[in-house]
Amino acid sequence: MDGTRAAQLSPLSEHRGQQERPLLVVVIGPTAVGKTAVAIAVAKALHCEILNADSRQVFRGMPIGTAQPTAEERAAVPHHFVDFLEPDALYSAGQFESDALAWLEQWFTHRKCAVLSGGSGLYVKAVLEGLDPVPADLTIRTALNARLESEGLEVLVDELKRLDPEHAASMDTQNPQRVVRALEVCLASGKPFSSFHSSSTVQRPFDTLVIGLKRERTELIDRINRRVDLMMESGLKAEVEALRPHWSANALQTVGYREWNAYFSGEWTANHVAEEIKLRTRQFAKRQMTWFQKMEGVHWFHPDHTENIAEVLRVECANRGWGPVQLTQNHGE
Repeated sequence: MDGTRAAQLSPLSEHRGQQERPLLVVVIGPTAVGKTAVAIAVAKALHCEILNADSRQVFRGMPIGTAQPTAEERAAVPHHFVDFLEPDALYSAGQFESDALAWLEQWFTHRKCAVLSGGSGLYVKAVLEGLDPVPADLTIRTALNARLESEGLEVLVDELKRLDPEHAASMDTQNPQRVVRALEVCLASGKPFSSFHSSSTVQRPFDTLVIGLKRERTELIDRINRRVDLMMESGLKAEVEALRPHWSANALQTVGYREWNAYFSGEWTANHVAEEIKLRTRQFAKRQMTWFQKMEGVHWFHPDHTENIAEVLRVECANRGWGPVQLTQNHGE
């Protein structure tokens, strides 16, 4: 960090005492609920920076389909772990855990607080609680990929449902590489993939305040539909076409991208693609809420209830002897 940036930070986030535990404010919720606006407002109030916990926004060349924070939003508050990997790079929740904790360790050397924001439940869990080491077996993976080609995805999904119904119910079963990976772990370990996500919590050298965002179902559906329409208007089709050299990458076997396969084969129109993206995004949002609602200690708010969110921050800061917090928010995606 350069000297000018450091000098601009307020005493609220500076000069952490050796015995003072830092605070990580976590903003979670389903896609399109409004996490970015709240995270920016919180980071501004606390004079700190944001770590992005989104498994797709880490990739370059995908700003529209993954709804990355805009250049304006990233200029307002620095965001980390956004737009830094090529689409065909391999990046796991375990790698994110390692990288994010390393960043936090350095940041908390002198700073009191930071914000973690995102909708990837496993990434959030990795930072807050830690993950068990997950086994890998390239021989099994190769065999599963061969079966994927010869037998199709549905057969593998059915097998995963038998071996790990819990994980199959909460994951994106239309993503072939994630299905293959989950099956690989089940077959290599003899245990359900979900069992590696339920270990005892690792103690972290920081405290957490978790803010959960939710909206009424009809309201969230409307926001999802409007967001997809805006993505189409903003050039999602052109973005996807530019990514076609990376088409086999796992990052592109996800909502907003894989639906274009039928368009390029001539089966669907662009309007049909948009409607499928809306449907699958709604399904994805439901899975996200299922995951987040299992988390303990979450303070749930409607994103527009700024004063209620501010009050939780004020109480937390007052308990730490920090100065008053003023939260202002521009409501948006």
